[in-house]
Amino acid sequence: MAEKYDLVILGAGTGGYVAAIRAAQLNLSVAVVEKSKLGGTCLHQGCIPSKALLRSAEVFKTVKESENFGVSAEAPSLNFSKVMERKQSIVNQLHKGVQNLMKKGKIDVYHGFGRILGPSIFSPTPGTISVEYEEEDKENDMLIPSNVIVATGSRPRSLPGLEIDEEKILSSNGALMLEELPESLSIIGGGVIGVEWASMFADFGVDVTIFEYTERLLPTEDKEISKEMEKSLKKKGISIFTNTKVDAANIKAADKNVIIPYEREGASETATTEKVLISVGREANVKNIGLENTDIEVENSVIKVNKHYQTKETHIYAIGDVIGGMQLAHVASHEGIAAVEHLARLQPHPVDPSLVARCTYSSPEVASVGLTEEQALEQGYEIKVGKFPFQGVGKALVYGDADGFVKLISDKKSDDLLGVHMIGPHVTDMISEAALAKFLDATAWEIGESIHPHPSLSEVIGEAALAVEGKQIHG
Repeated sequence: MAEKYDLVILGAGTGGYVAAIRAAQLNLSVAVVEKSKLGGTCLHQGCIPSKALLRSAEVFKTVKESENFGVSAEAPSLNFSKVMERKQSIVNQLHKGVQNLMKKGKIDVYHGFGRILGPSIFSPTPGTISVEYEEEDKENDMLIPSNVIVATGSRPRSLPGLEIDEEKILSSNGALMLEELPESLSIIGGGVIGVEWASMFADFGVDVTIFEYTERLLPTEDKEISKEMEKSLKKKGISIFTNTKVDAANIKAADKNVIIPYEREGASETATTEKVLISVGREANVKNIGLENTDIEVENSVIKVNKHYQTKETHIYAIGDVIGGMQLAHVASHEGIAAVEHLARLQPHPVDPSLVARCTYSSPEVASVGLTEEQALEQGYEIKVGKFPFQGVGKALVYGDADGFVKLISDKKSDDLLGVHMIGPHVTDMISEAALAKFLDATAWEIGESIHPHPSLSEVIGEAALAVEGKQIHG
């Protein structure tokens, strides 16, 4: 069967399904092709399930510390199967929501594997989509679109010579399917995902170790943020090894444990752990989707696009993890909207990475937007820095979590806001104020002059903004 569409989208993750909805709003005929479930990695194997587990870990930690709030809760225990049930129920509810959005937008959904074909009897140009099904007796569907968006996402990356079996050696996918907690866990990789899992498992009572190849955790964040995170995780009892090279090819299972050989400060050592979680980034899903049938260029293992997300085949666009860049769900969504509006001959604004908020949902949370202090100096700016601790904010003390701080970086010459960096309670919610300030080209003075409600955690932002000129009130 051959069907014609204005737009066919390969992949119905966050970028793909949002693009489909925007296209439907513009009265385009739309189909999405998804080999698994609508919602993709973010909904089923990433953002949502991991944050559900982090919330359970936070509640468990709070209950264990309830005496600090004058509340007695004797011998609190964790029912991990209930934790996982709650996680799955949230995922299921949101999955139904995405399915309903597809129906509402009259978007056709093909549950199969989509492959781009070259010029054929269906079309003189590349872009016809062959939808292949697992059922042997089911013929391929042929979709003939005017435009295509490739939104095939990414998958967890492994290390050379190391097989992820999802039993002893886990990816984040396998960690989300655990039936019981291990007594000990070693995490290879101290970036955003590794830190989130380390925080979660430690709050669940697991003995956690992090091995990070670079000199610090969260290497893409501001150095002061990294330092504060390391201090906080060590307070949880997490062992942290930075500047450490793990010999992945020689990681071996031994009885019920796993032996990890590593090298640090010129010395070779080993660590023993029940399970290992590999958290060394993600790789784009560019293989076997028919790119070889087109002139689309793949560079550094991701699809090369222009500022409008067009590939070399200008009627074929690509968005999200598959084009590299900031591999974030909210970025993929906005790239999808921008791509659709461009193919619809509108004038969208492409995503500006300097305006995108980045979040780490560990305990403590981290959030940032714009340049780090190091980046600002490397780019030749003369800077002013304002910093204020949560300790100086009444609501943080009331909340019972006053570690961390907010840091603002401004251009000394123009007063332009260059970057905002936060670590502490609920900063992933508060970062939107900073992102909006960046978007509106606000200055630290304008943020400081904005009246923040008292008592609120957001007061720390106002105080940090005032601190850029040394005018903070409570510090």
